[in-house]
Amino acid sequence: MAEVIPSSLVSAHKSSDSGLQIHLHPLVLLTVSDLITRHTLRRREGPIVGALLGQHNGLDVTLEQAFECQVVGAEHGAVLLHQAWFEERLQQHKEVYKEPALDLVGWFTTLPATGPEVQHVPIHQQIIQNYNETAVLLAFHPTDVLARAGQGGRLPLTIYESVYEATQNAGKAGGHETDGDRSMDVDGREGPLDLKFRELPYSIETGEAEMISVDFVARGGGNATSIDASTKPSDKTQASQAPVAEGTPITASSQQEIKALNDSSTLSPEDEELITSLTARANAVKMLHTRIELLKTYLTSLPPSYLTDASLADGVVTEEATTSGQVETNYAILRSIQALVHRLPILTPADGVAFEHESLAEKSDVSLVALLGHLTKGTKDIREMGKKFDVVNSAKQRRRLGNQFAQIYEDAEELAEEQTTPISRPYE
Repeated sequence: MAEVIPSSLVSAHKSSDSGLQIHLHPLVLLTVSDLITRHTLRRREGPIVGALLGQHNGLDVTLEQAFECQVVGAEHGAVLLHQAWFEERLQQHKEVYKEPALDLVGWFTTLPATGPEVQHVPIHQQIIQNYNETAVLLAFHPTDVLARAGQGGRLPLTIYESVYEATQNAGKAGGHETDGDRSMDVDGREGPLDLKFRELPYSIETGEAEMISVDFVARGGGNATSIDASTKPSDKTQASQAPVAEGTPITASSQQEIKALNDSSTLSPEDEELITSLTARANAVKMLHTRIELLKTYLTSLPPSYLTDASLADGVVTEEATTSGQVETNYAILRSIQALVHRLPILTPADGVAFEHESLAEKSDVSLVALLGHLTKGTKDIREMGKKFDVVNSAKQRRRLGNQFAQIYEDAEELAEEQTTPISRPYE
C-alpha cells in the first residue's frame, strides 16, 4: 500500500494534548452509513455533510445522534450550512432529546485518507464560531472501505479536533493579516495562527436500546439488495406490471396472479433469519481464510533459514535472498505464529475415538428426538383426519336416514289415501 501523505491542514503533532476522550455510539455509524449509501445509489451531487449531537462532560465527549444538513455554495468551491434551516432543525432535535439533553458537538463528512482540505475549513469555522468552539470533525474515508474490502480491523473513519498553531516562515501580506488568522505576541513579535486539525482517539460505546437496533439492522440486512435502474427488470416484475403498463383492465384472475408472484418473492421471517445466520458464518469463514492466507504469504516471503539450508549454518543471508523481495525476519511475529500453532491441538480432543463415539451418540439422540417429533405430529394429523372423517360420515348417515324416513312417510300417505278413497262399482 502506498504511503499516505498527510494534508497540510493536519497538525504535525500526532498526539493530542487536549485530553479529550471521544465515545462513539453505533447509531451515529448507522446514520452516516445510511446517508452515504443513499447518496451513492441515488447519484446525488455535492458533498455529504451532517451534524453530530451528543454530550460534553469535561473531557468526555459522546457522539450519540446524527442528522443530514443542507448546504449552500460559497467561494472557491467551499460550502456552508444553510443558517436558517440548520438552526430550526437543531432546535427540533434539542426538543426531542431532552433527557439526557443533547447538544451540537461536531459535524461529519467524507474525506480522503490524507485528511481535511481547504474547502472544509469554512464550514468548520462556521460551527466553532456560532455554535461550539470545541466542535469535532468525524471524517469518513470511502477509499479505505474499498481498500479494506473483505478485511477486518480499524473503522474507515477519523475524528479530528481543531487547534490554532503558529505557522513557520509566515508573514503578513502588505502589513495586514489575512482572514481566518489569529495573532499572538511571541517574543514581542506578532505572528499568524492557522487552523489545524489533530487526530483524536475514540472508543465505541453501546447502550441497550442501540444493541436492539443494531441487531435488528443486522438481521434485516441478510436479504437486502440494491437495485440498479439501468438493469433489465426480472420476468416476475414484468409480469406483475404488464397489465398496468399496457392499459388493460385488471381482472380478478390477474390480481390473483400478481399477488401470487409478490408472495413468492417475499421471504418469511424464518428464511430471513436463516439467510442472516448463513451470511454471518460465510463472512467469518472468509475472514479466517483471509487471515490464514496473510500468514502464509508472510511466511513464504521470509528469507531461508539455517534449519532448512545447510549453507546458512553461520546465519549469513546471501545478497540474492535479500534482493528477491523477501522481507526482514520479525521474531516477535514468528513467536506469535508459533504460539498460535501450539494452541491448535487444544481444540482437538485427546481421545479421538471416544469423541467420535460421543458425537455419534449425541447425533443419534437428536435424530431420535426429531423422529419422535415427526411421529407425534403424524399421529396428531391422523387423529384430526379421523375426526373430520367421522363428522363427514355422520352427516352422510343422517342425510341417508332422513331420506329413508321421508320415503316411508310418503309411502304411508299414499297408502292412507288409497284406504280412504271409496271403491266405485258398475251399475247392475
